Amino acid sequence: MSDLLNDLPNIERELFRVPDLNQLQPATPSTHAPRFLLLYGSLRERSFSRLLAEEAGRLLRAMGGEVKIFNPSGLPLPDDAPETHPKVVELRELTQWAEGMVWCSPERHGAMTGIMKTQIDWIPLSIGAIRPTQGKTLALMQVCGGSQSFNAVNQMRVLGRWMRMLTIPNQSSVAKAYLEFDDNNRMKPSAYYDRVVDVMEELFKFTLLTRDVAPYLVDRYSERKESAEALSRRVNQATI
Repeated sequence: MSDLLNDLPNIERELFRVPDLNQLQPATPSTHAPRFLLLYGSLRERSFSRLLAEEAGRLLRAMGGEVKIFNPSGLPLPDDAPETHPKVVELRELTQWAEGMVWCSPERHGAMTGIMKTQIDWIPLSIGAIRPTQGKTLALMQVCGGSQSFNAVNQMRVLGRWMRMLTIPNQSSVAKAYLEFDDNNRMKPSAYYDRVVDVMEELFKFTLLTRDVAPYLVDRYSERKESAEALSRRVNQATI
């Protein structure tokens, strides 16, 4: 290894790590049910994004997961209330509790709704030394009032990456959502429903696969280097 590192003069040797398969096999795997937080992006009385999220929640529970759905009603706009606001505290606590998340938004004006973005904006990249979303799994869904579109899920995928989440490849977009739910607010059998099952199944599997090794998966050379440099500055400052 030392000979190979000679050809990498920009690498700090003590911070360089060779990926280790053994680190991806936890000594004591978690035995509790996988924990999922579901967010939806509409406050309408008959919100199809909420109905779709509830359908996803039923599937995750049937697979053995623990599910909590956040109600965004009463959540203030970002920076329009203190972080101690009860709805903000509730959302942040649920985010820390969860091991995986589902974001489900309507598409409005070719984008996710402001309600959906407000929830995401209230989730910080870090709380103290804790990154509440880093390394957690994420599934994306949207409902459309007309023909099928992927604008909202594409935008949320960018945000999931920005929040350092492990966003699964599969996703769901339900066209003409008002036709896809019955009078009991349950989703009708369809190819759209089958895709929702696929997405939740994939989310569950990815969560089982990654939840115990997430810190190792998202451990980065650049951040180890930054941490080492910050430590060096603190030590040097203390000796002045």
